Amino acid sequence: MRTDTTTRSVRNLGVLAHVDAGKTTVTERFLFLTGATHKRGEVHDGTTVTDFDPQERDRGITIFAAAVSCDWAGHRINLIDTPGHVDFSDEVERSLRVLDGAVAVFDAVAGVEPQSETVWRQADRHGVPRIAFVNKLDRAGAELDAAVASIRDRLGTVPLPVQLPIGREDGFTGVVDLVRMRAYVWADGADAFADLPVPDELRDEARHRRRRLEETVAELHPRALEEFCERNALSEDVLTSALRDLTLSGEAVVVLCGSAYRNRGVEPLLDAVVAYLPAPSDMPPVRGGVPADPEAPFTALAFKVNATATGRMTYLRVYAGTLGKGDTVLDTTAGRTERIARILRVQADRATEVESARAGDIVAVVGPKSARAGATLCAPDAPVVLEPPTTADPVVSVAVEARRGTDTGRLATALARMTEEDPSLVVRSDPETGQTVLSGLGELHLEVAVEKLRRDRGLEVAVGRPQVAYRETVAKGVTGLLYRHVKQDGGAGQFAHVVIDVEPAENEDFVFASTVTGGRVPQEYVRAVEAGCRDALVEGPLGGHPVTGVRVTLTDGATHPKDSSETAFRAAGRFALREALRASVTTLLEPVAEVTVTVPAESVGSVLGDLAARRGRVTDQTTRVGTAVVEATVPLAELFGYASRLRGRTQGRGTFTTRPAGYAPAPRGQVG
Repeated sequence: MRTDTTTRSVRNLGVLAHVDAGKTTVTERFLFLTGATHKRGEVHDGTTVTDFDPQERDRGITIFAAAVSCDWAGHRINLIDTPGHVDFSDEVERSLRVLDGAVAVFDAVAGVEPQSETVWRQADRHGVPRIAFVNKLDRAGAELDAAVASIRDRLGTVPLPVQLPIGREDGFTGVVDLVRMRAYVWADGADAFADLPVPDELRDEARHRRRRLEETVAELHPRALEEFCERNALSEDVLTSALRDLTLSGEAVVVLCGSAYRNRGVEPLLDAVVAYLPAPSDMPPVRGGVPADPEAPFTALAFKVNATATGRMTYLRVYAGTLGKGDTVLDTTAGRTERIARILRVQADRATEVESARAGDIVAVVGPKSARAGATLCAPDAPVVLEPPTTADPVVSVAVEARRGTDTGRLATALARMTEEDPSLVVRSDPETGQTVLSGLGELHLEVAVEKLRRDRGLEVAVGRPQVAYRETVAKGVTGLLYRHVKQDGGAGQFAHVVIDVEPAENEDFVFASTVTGGRVPQEYVRAVEAGCRDALVEGPLGGHPVTGVRVTLTDGATHPKDSSETAFRAAGRFALREALRASVTTLLEPVAEVTVTVPAESVGSVLGDLAARRGRVTDQTTRVGTAVVEATVPLAELFGYASRLRGRTQGRGTFTTRPAGYAPAPRGQVG
């Protein structure tokens, strides 16, 4: 495979973390130190480059993944700052789909937090190599070793700390680089660090940790083991090479540390990005066999769309080939060609026009009118379809309507644009009430969407009470249910005879099988029965909610020589399963969330009582640095308005985070 050497000098990476771990501050320091910006942006001042949306600055959190570019040590770094709140995990998913590597940021006091673990698992699914940065070492209670232990225990990986902190908490001034065995010290207010010998008082500790690092690396890496056995030590070159190999393979994760806010430890982190994270050419070809070759036919994946009043901007990861301004590309997902009017290198909300983009680049383009997130754009004479990012199912809904009747059309247009930008938002019309229903991944997700309608579109919107997305499942099924579908209306008739068993399916949404023998139901009709059963799962018998956790087995059937067809058997499958579900014992399921509540120790009793009143089940409780951390599983419907209640019970000092935990049986009498 031919590979262009220029891709070796590109790094496409994301910054991943739990909310408030310091992702955006790390990104801002990257931009400042690389010269991409001339002033340090601060989250608390609302001056960051990547959190440019007014809601992000008001709320002090990242909501929308922002792409920026900078240069360091002869390498171009295309970086995406991703959200840390669980309600915006779909933004993380779309970003990870197009990234080659990531920096995972952890709070030195809290260690691995719930959303840290969630985004880590997302990166695992995409095979994205990572390095870790333990941030906020200047905080009271900060402890590198405890954070490293939580990475090992909670993430199931092998952490390889390559630095030793100099000083603790407020006295944190720098790090010892265990690979080079040098000390990097930052003076207060200084933009650069001093490269010094290891301080005498840390020399023994540094040697001990270097030895432990060498031993761990030698256990995991064959070449390192060979040198270690020969020399009883590892050279700097072999250790660096082994650390890179272990990072790329995912067998271990390099751990660095610092304080991004105080600008300590960021330059070594940038060096580690270049040294350990992969170039596009280091990654295997994406599914479809597309290599990272600028001379190959053009292939790119659209992973984000900004649909504004002045036009659409589509963000692309170019996997192969070269894209030029004015080129015509094929959108294989939509089956239409599009012309590229402009190519932009993006700096969050600002952009610079460029003439072309090559394999490995992340750029935005203007011109495509219909490309959605997940679409493949490619050369018209070399069509290919890349695997799109997955989209999570919405769990919370609200009814929305324009306060002024004259704005109804504008609201529909605005909602359509919003779902183009964020595929995890779903808009539908309630067939019973005629209301427009907006569904998303959480209460905050919908709050942000509604506020966007008000701020960006100037719409006055009335919003209903949030409702969770219920599911139905089978607790006890039926066997031998017979259904005959016979229809004669003057033309060709319809005949299908099916017999099905229905039973619960553990840990599966839907399972279909056939035990029919002797050709009594031809295979094409079996597939039609399965399709009909899937149709029936859309609405369950309890309240019209989607049905999950069902196993259907086709055990017998019969055909007619003239009147049987795939259409007839699909209808038979649909009506048979509907009838079987009505005859089964079914249960209503409600979405539940894992909640982590951090409160002052004196408030823990009140918080536990409130969680119990919300039907919460406490799973763990720990105390650290004068605060209590309570973990519980709580029905999502009971968490509406919990933020204000928690603030009231803890005098504003309590915080909580959530992450989806699937579905659980709802109490009898629960309104569906």
